[in-house]
Amino acid sequence: MKNVDKQQIGDIVQLDPEKVKNRMFAGCMMVVTEIKEWGVQGYVQGLGENGEPAGQAYYRAVWNEFEPTGGRTVWIAK
Repeated sequence: MKNVDKQQIGDIVQLDPEKVKNRMFAGCMMVVTEIKEWGVQGYVQGLGENGEPAGQAYYRAVWNEFEPTGGRTVWIAK
């Protein structure tokens, strides 16, 4: 359970562009919403269109796919 005690819900992590399995998320900042034994689950906020907000793109990152940034989110999208 590497790093499981170091990550918290609301942390902002960056997905490693060299290691991320889904290349569409390469380099993205992700808000952590769940801590798992294998890594974290979180979302990347989508950019809206025509003045409307977009939804979230969720991703499950194993421990070696991301790096903590030290940042924390103020709001967690639902």
